[in-house]
Amino acid sequence: MQLPPTGPTPPESPALATRLAPSPTGALHLGNARTFLVNWALARQNGWKIVLRIEDLDTPRIKPGVIEQTIDTLTWLGMDWDECAPLQSADLAPYREAMTKLAELGRVFPSALTRKEIADAAGAPHEDSGEIRFDASLRPGTLPTTFDDDGTNWRLVVPDEAVHFNDGFMGEQAIYPSKSVGDFALWTQRGQPSYQLAVTVDDDRQNITHVVRGCDLLDSAARQTLIRRAIGIVADPVYYHLPLVRGIDGRRLAKRHGDTRIDHYREKGVPAERVIALIARWCGFAGNPETLSAADFASGLSLDTMSAEDVTFTPEDDRWLLDAGSR
Repeated sequence: MQLPPTGPTPPESPALATRLAPSPTGALHLGNARTFLVNWALARQNGWKIVLRIEDLDTPRIKPGVIEQTIDTLTWLGMDWDECAPLQSADLAPYREAMTKLAELGRVFPSALTRKEIADAAGAPHEDSGEIRFDASLRPGTLPTTFDDDGTNWRLVVPDEAVHFNDGFMGEQAIYPSKSVGDFALWTQRGQPSYQLAVTVDDDRQNITHVVRGCDLLDSAARQTLIRRAIGIVADPVYYHLPLVRGIDGRRLAKRHGDTRIDHYREKGVPAERVIALIARWCGFAGNPETLSAADFASGLSLDTMSAEDVTFTPEDDRWLLDAGSR
């Protein structure tokens, strides 16, 4: 599909850029919206170009109409962007080129091992993700030097060392992908790049300098750093990993916590300014605003006043939103 760009025309060679990168696997909920709104606000505060990138490679979970719905929801909340990237699924050549280079350098290998076989060698799944750690002992004795997209998963050779980086919100980080997930997948048996490879390649070719997302992806930052180093990409983006929105049970916001979709509240007559006001409260805005526009949110946001603790979405928050729709 054709993605319509909105917002002002960006300069030809902007020094700084970020991306709004929703995946069309479901409607945006309050947790997603908070992260996207903070990302958008930081970009507008600091003059970063904003690229809208629909990450549509999780093929089995893609739902019809969600791309259009996502764009409409972001626009309804008051966000805009300067450029639309092509759908990832429209052209897999850049990802294949990266795999070819990695194979030539001896940094990847195919593996037909089943999930059970990997689990038997590794133990428990990686926390919260369901991933099984792929132990280095499972690598083939000889690594190939050519990439063959033959319906097999391909994995990165992960060094047994910490990945260090300074997160703009979470501070200094030292993460060991070798201990958490081991040799993780870069190419899937469906003939598509994994999320980790696609994001790394796209951030480089779209000149993304700043990445704002949830703190559940801190481990991904380490993995993507390893991929960049393996490919030979010199520049690292500046990361900002934000606290998550959780339900009262402490788990990440999801369907089990009721209908927290932005469109649910929109359909109930809740104005966008009310949703943004709740997000502002979660971000440490003073005065507990009743309503707030996206522009005012961008003007008032400060990471210095945002708590590093995860946010809890409560039944009181739900009622507070719905009260505005019943007026």
